[in-house]
Amino acid sequence: MILDERSYKIKVECLRDYLDTYVAEGMELQISHLGDLVGWFTTDVGTINEVVHIWRYKDMGDRERRRAAMEADPRWQAFRKKTSPYVLEMRNRILRPTSFSPMR
Repeated sequence: MILDERSYKIKVECLRDYLDTYVAEGMELQISHLGDLVGWFTTDVGTINEVVHIWRYKDMGDRERRRAAMEADPRWQAFRKKTSPYVLEMRNRILRPTSFSPMR
């Protein structure tokens, strides 16, 4: 099992619009492709205009297949085109649980 942690720094004045657009147009589509959503978060301390979401996959191959299918979907491409002007920065980390992690 791996976790894909993705964080996006959003223009401060666009955060509400970004989240509303995601819920209305992107969330169901993304979940249909990626599957196991662990959580979606906004930051309260630190970079306050940041969203973070975490997805669980069986392994890197599972992640690559699911993300490739989503990226090839014209509906996802349209959503990304609509929301990309809101995004200032994107970061991504792959997390692997330790042998003693409660989430494995």
